[in-house]
Amino acid sequence: MKDILEALVSDPYVFGWFIAFLMFLVAEAATLHALVSIWFAIAAVLAMIAAVAGLAFIWQLLIFVAASVVLLFATKSIVKRIRESRTSDPTEDYDIGKTAIVIEGIDNEQGLGRVKLDGVDWAARSADGGEINEGAVVTVRKIDGSKLIVTR
Repeated sequence: MKDILEALVSDPYVFGWFIAFLMFLVAEAATLHALVSIWFAIAAVLAMIAAVAGLAFIWQLLIFVAASVVLLFATKSIVKRIRESRTSDPTEDYDIGKTAIVIEGIDNEQGLGRVKLDGVDWAARSADGGEINEGAVVTVRKIDGSKLIVTR
């Protein structure tokens, strides 16, 4: 540990990789853990270890680039799943299957129709394209943006 601290202070390459590591960590924190630069922070640590071991700068740089690429591709599917889970609305499926009351007749061709679901007024369209009269009880089949797709 003492050798690493001495190298950090005395070796400009070790110090440079340490600063790069800190900058990538700050960038990651600034993006609210969006998994943008954590891979580069890890790669900077590996390059810093190479610098402590006394490898030439070209090898440090190659280790940094290779580690960055490998980490990015190795975790691509994980990052994709995390991002997709963050963008999906956790309450979307909650309303599917519930019943609502038509408060304005539904006519898909004219783009008309409103329903009241759990006390909230929603734009609505019929799933089969047919008209549904005011006062009808409908079931929510799908949510399309801010519209409910309903059936009788």
